[in-house]
Amino acid sequence: MRTSIAFLLAFALAAVFAAGQTRNALDIYVVDVEGGNATLFVSPSGQSLLMDTGNANGAVRDAERIVAAARDAGLTQIDHLIITHWHGDHYGGASELAARIPIREFIDHGPNVQPAAAPDEFLQKTYPQLYEKGKHTVVKAGDKIAIDGLDVRVVTSAGQAIKTALPGGGAANPDCANFKPATGGNAEDPMSVGIYVKFGKFRTAHFGDILKNQEFALMCPKNPIGTIDLLLGLHHGQASSNSPVLVHALRPRVGIMNDGTRKGGEPETMMTVYSSPGFEDLWQLHFSLLSGQEYTQPGMFIANLADEAPAAMPIAPMAAPQPGPGAPPAPVHNGPAHWIKVSARADGTFTVTNQRNNFSKTYAPR
Repeated sequence: MRTSIAFLLAFALAAVFAAGQTRNALDIYVVDVEGGNATLFVSPSGQSLLMDTGNANGAVRDAERIVAAARDAGLTQIDHLIITHWHGDHYGGASELAARIPIREFIDHGPNVQPAAAPDEFLQKTYPQLYEKGKHTVVKAGDKIAIDGLDVRVVTSAGQAIKTALPGGGAANPDCANFKPATGGNAEDPMSVGIYVKFGKFRTAHFGDILKNQEFALMCPKNPIGTIDLLLGLHHGQASSNSPVLVHALRPRVGIMNDGTRKGGEPETMMTVYSSPGFEDLWQLHFSLLSGQEYTQPGMFIANLADEAPAAMPIAPMAAPQPGPGAPPAPVHNGPAHWIKVSARADGTFTVTNQRNNFSKTYAPR
């Protein structure tokens, strides 16, 4: 009871604080959910859009980290929640989050196509109880999400991509000629809900966990999106995504990677990002042992450290261990968590801030 009262008082104070502010920026919080995904957009109108809710195996931890970001933004509710796909590191904190802050609309791609006990039980027993208190929307590529002051487009969903170019898109994509179809993967990543967000002259995109073949389907033979300023997510920095047909064609100036200490930051992804035309900086939620010193970013761009940090960062990238019960545990990080925050203005200027060290950098309009 005391915890519930404390949360209510905190949100009431946040609402008073927000009411006294005049918003003139789009704020984006990339929340540390330990290699999962939770990205919160807050429009100048005060409306909110959250993509994903963190991990099932850290649901309370991740929900509370998302609530902390919402409180920092002065929110008293989440207006729209997109669950990009039915993997535990994306939907896992939904129930705990809904117990802490009202969620008005639940958005997803539709049924789970990768049968497994945990997501199937969640979809059958838990999810309907969450969205019955609000609204449930299954989106398709090409749909819009109504947020005052923003242009939010669904560009991928349920394995389909937009067919009509957005304003500024439609040019031929020269990287398509060198694309080699990928093999392997799973069934749910390709189903991810991906979005494009435009605020004035500022443009950003988050594609969930779509894989290379879906990147090709979206971006070839013509690039329907055009260029963007900020690329979010990058599928945790994993090499199963982030092909040049996507990254190089979008020409982002900045990327924010929602990686974990041993998840993502793989050399192939890092080389693709660093070689993208006009790319300036990559910000990461965690350092990655899979990058090694060879490919890692300077520490000022990295938001979180490990509680059990290695004595020295190896020069050579570590090979990702094979998944399964025999895999060694990843370095633990359950201490203070830090987000990376973006504040974007309508003229195209945006500032990225690392909460851990207060390092920030402002990027002038393109």
